[in-house]
Amino acid sequence: MTEGAQLSPVAPERRYDVFHTDCPARVVVDHVTSRWGIWVLIALRSNDLRFYELRESIKGISEKMLAQTLRALVEDDLVWRKVEPTTPPQVTYGLTEFGRELGTPLEDLFDRITQRLAPDDARYPNGWAARPTRDPAPA
Repeated sequence: MTEGAQLSPVAPERRYDVFHTDCPARVVVDHVTSRWGIWVLIALRSNDLRFYELRESIKGISEKMLAQTLRALVEDDLVWRKVEPTTPPQVTYGLTEFGRELGTPLEDLFDRITQRLAPDDARYPNGWAARPTRDPAPA
C-alpha cells in the first residue's frame, strides 16, 4: 500500500516533508501540537516537575492522558524522565535541549496570544471559564 507514502525525494536542504503521512518528523509535530503535549512543554519551560506537580499545574488533564503524553514526549527526546528509587518512586520530568529549543517559539506564541486578548473580553461576560471550549458549528 503506497497511499500517503512519500514517493518523491525531498530536496537536500529540507530533511523531512511533514505533509506526508509517513514522515518521521510528523510524529514529533503531532506529539508537540497534541491537545496535552503543548501544555506539558509549556508547564516544564521554567522548572523540572514531578508527575503530581504537572498534573496539578495542567488543569483538566487526567492521570492517564498525562502519562501517555509524557511517554510520547520522552520517546521523542523532548522531555527527560528521572526515577528516584524511593517508596513510592518519585518521578521527575524536565525539558531536554531539544524540548527547550521548541519551548522558545511556544512561549512567543502564547505571549502573542495573551497580549492580543482583552482582559475582559465582551464575548464572555461571565469570564473565560464560561466560554465554550469548541467553536460553535457554523449556522
